[in-house]
Amino acid sequence: MKNKLVAVVGMCGAGKSEITNLFIERGYTCIHFGDLTMDELKRRGLPVNEENEKTIREGIRKEYGKAAYAMLAVNKIDSLSGKDIVLDGLYSWSEYTLLKEKYKDMVVLAVITNGYIRKERLKNRPIRPLTAEEVDGRDISEIENLEKGGPIAKADYYILNNADKDALVNSFNDFIAWLNK
Repeated sequence: MKNKLVAVVGMCGAGKSEITNLFIERGYTCIHFGDLTMDELKRRGLPVNEENEKTIREGIRKEYGKAAYAMLAVNKIDSLSGKDIVLDGLYSWSEYTLLKEKYKDMVVLAVITNGYIRKERLKNRPIRPLTAEEVDGRDISEIENLEKGGPIAKADYYILNNADKDALVNSFNDFIAWLNK
């Protein structure tokens, strides 16, 4: 069987991390695009918060182009030849087109959740909680500045994550069955 490359996309609070963890439990190697942002925050000695993360994300893309994170991930992907890989954090249309051109068999999985549910989840998450206003601001910023809508719109498969963890696991298992056909 051929090795798999799956990119997980979706808005903040949709459940991308939950899905990514399910891939990891299945033996996939994870490449987190967001690690670059966190590394840069640490390097600069900045606290981890929504405003600083946004500044770093947008700054990296302004300096290196909107496909910056994908360009940096290519070497990691290539070094993991022979392994199933899940990409956590593909955001921009430019990243999508760069990776789809290089990895024709890459599958994009979009996790979709109703807005009010995402806001409730993000308000209550233990790490980096967000207010409803911060969620709206982040959504707008990611759509307008980071081209986030394109990869979600062009996904190969969608998981609706409006219910509980058991329902998400069932949807994930349906995806895996589809992927392995």
